[in-house]
Amino acid sequence: MSAAPRDSSTSHAVAAGVVTALVGFTSSFAVVLTGLRAVGADQAQAASGLAVVSVTMGLGCIVLSLVHRTPVTVAWSTPGAALLAGAAVPAAGWAGAVGAFVVAGLLYLLTAAVKPLGEWVARIPKAIASAMLAGVLLTLCVEPFRALASDPRAIAPVLVTWLVLLRLARRWAVPGALLVAGVVIAVAGEPLGDGSLLPALTWTMPDFDWRTTIALGLSLYLVTMTGQNIPGVAVLESFGYRAPLRSALTWAGASTVLTGPAGGFSINLAAISAALAAGPEAGDDRDRRWVAGVTCGVVYVLLAPLSVLVTTISAAAPDGIIASVAGVALIGTFASSASAALSDTDHREAGAITFLVAASGLSFAGISPAFWALVAGGVVLITLRLRVR
Repeated sequence: MSAAPRDSSTSHAVAAGVVTALVGFTSSFAVVLTGLRAVGADQAQAASGLAVVSVTMGLGCIVLSLVHRTPVTVAWSTPGAALLAGAAVPAAGWAGAVGAFVVAGLLYLLTAAVKPLGEWVARIPKAIASAMLAGVLLTLCVEPFRALASDPRAIAPVLVTWLVLLRLARRWAVPGALLVAGVVIAVAGEPLGDGSLLPALTWTMPDFDWRTTIALGLSLYLVTMTGQNIPGVAVLESFGYRAPLRSALTWAGASTVLTGPAGGFSINLAAISAALAAGPEAGDDRDRRWVAGVTCGVVYVLLAPLSVLVTTISAAAPDGIIASVAGVALIGTFASSASAALSDTDHREAGAITFLVAASGLSFAGISPAFWALVAGGVVLITLRLRVR
């Protein structure tokens, strides 16, 4: 009598895991590719990076869900990829970016080992962290509209599809826009090359340039912790699960250190997509929803071989179309970050300054605006707290 409900719950969990992986991959891989190319990766290196993060986050989902019997979903750092997309090529080139990835991984491991460090990061005012992310995202989110002015025939179908699906089926808005972008690329894009579409890892020795370490490594760590890991814990707890943060940080840190030279820039606990695997859509039996996490991981691993194909297609796309898909994929994140940055009246001025500095493109001593935005916001916050009342 109990077999049928159990089987039904399992099938719902499997379906939820598949949806989680497909939505997670298709809605933001364009952001990942844009970010890797922005910091100096060539086409092969970007494909390698996309492949290794797909595998490591997939294996993370499988291992953590099985060990903890919790629907744990691991994802690439979309805020981190957006941070990379808004950065310039480091002075040390792609090797410098790779060094920053490794440093971020070491910081994840350090956070897992030293509990107070994670608590300190969690104490960064939400307004400051959100403002930094919103400022970085602003330049990416306006790209679809700049591209629309340059090539309306290519970009308009993507934006219209996104808007219609946003109204009718929000979850599939970005994947739908991506599908239409694929049609546009097939019609108006450059011919695909004749090279192999099988994934191949490209290895680059890290260059630990101190400026890049601060500009990218530290910023990547902070934006991933505040924008993904900490919210990811909150999402799981909202469904009654205890998030295995230390285990997740250990996995993310070790994976990033080991695969950073192959382009593995950062993975973390999933935040938004985590709700698909941990919520009621994964079945009524909460004790069986871990199956959704395992299934999500399997699908991510199966999607990894597509990295070369999607990178090749992206390279053949008309100017602006991949940036447009990345931009609409980040609009929701931008909206929530901007709202969080300015909604707290006690931190509003500091949040506004942080946002403006991050969006300004200010670069000093070779260090990116994301870092200086945190510094500026912190200075304003401390100054206002010290003012005479």
